Amino acid sequence: MVNQRGRLMVVIWLIQLVVLFSVSCQKLNVNYIKGNYHFNRANALFTDGKFRDAITEYELAKKFYEAAKDRHPNLVNVYRFLGESYKNRFRPGDDRADNLEMAEKALEYLNKAYEADSDNKEIIYSLGDMYDKLKRFEEAEKLYLKILELEPGNMNNYYVVAEFYKRYAAEKEELKTKAEQMYLRRIEADPENPQGYAYLANYYENIQPIPEFDKANEYWERRISLDPNNAEAWLAKGVNRWAKAYRLANLPQEERLSYAQDSLKALQKAVELDPNYPEPYSWLSVLYKSVLAKLEPEKESRYNAEADRYIERFQELRKRQAERKKLEEELKKIK
Repeated sequence: MVNQRGRLMVVIWLIQLVVLFSVSCQKLNVNYIKGNYHFNRANALFTDGKFRDAITEYELAKKFYEAAKDRHPNLVNVYRFLGESYKNRFRPGDDRADNLEMAEKALEYLNKAYEADSDNKEIIYSLGDMYDKLKRFEEAEKLYLKILELEPGNMNNYYVVAEFYKRYAAEKEELKTKAEQMYLRRIEADPENPQGYAYLANYYENIQPIPEFDKANEYWERRISLDPNNAEAWLAKGVNRWAKAYRLANLPQEERLSYAQDSLKALQKAVELDPNYPEPYSWLSVLYKSVLAKLEPEKESRYNAEADRYIERFQELRKRQAERKKLEEELKKIK
């Protein structure tokens, strides 16, 4: 999803335009004028990350907007950004009274914003995220699921909810299934998008205590089928097969060697597709030293030499990347 902080900056800019327009169109009174003044000051402070000062200004804007005979239509945004400001000052895991007060204030104002605009996805997401930070699972779940109801065709929403369930999966076994279902629904929403398969593959690879390597590999292969010339996808498959060969050391040697050979083929394919992509060389080195040299000790000397050659190539390419990045930054300064 788009970076939340950047999204908020765009929203604030749009809100400021609305305020300017409303000033010219509405019958002005002193409360509107004072409220607009403090609201604009608060937005500038929020944009600069000065949340403590922003809270002071938003509180003043709220006071004047609420005192107006007809409440200012932008009052909901005051509630929202008061909540966002308190939320930015909250530190998860800190049980000190002043920090918990920040959490309660964030919830108070985000809930007020939600009551005033219950179909606003950004408010719903932020409130759900706040409940999530406080480990209040049921409240957060209701809000995340409402986002799906509002935008059933937005595949990114399924990823957000899946990641939410995944964070709690270790505590409740049934949430593993819920997370899996959300990843699958994301794929169903856009079956030709390779990224959905990558998300699900990563999920299976990170299940604890024992990753489901074969299920993950199935989805890496489906991702590859949609984009067969993608070196990153082949790298992911190669790392997956290496992980099964390396981490499941109790498997028969012949079976582990088969997974290692699959890994080798996938990593070499990644190199073939993009010879200047550093990471496959690094993993080829790891594969030769950590698995192949151990499974076939009679070839250990040759495998270690291959591993050294690949790691040198990896370091060379990473050095080139760093130099290129440095040059680009210097050129930006000249412009």
